[in-house]
Amino acid sequence: MPQMAPLNWLMLFIMFCMIFMIFNSFNYYMFNYKIKTLKIIKKIEKINWKW
Repeated sequence: MPQMAPLNWLMLFIMFCMIFMIFNSFNYYMFNYKIKTLKIIKKIEKINWKW
């Protein structure tokens, strides 16, 4: 029946949106950063201003 076609298009759109969101969330959460074990030491140099 042609009257029911918009519901099918709506379900198709919702399905593609959900697949897109799931795909993006898997890509976001499956990425792992490498853990840095180096200790960062800040070196502070004092500059004496003589006016």
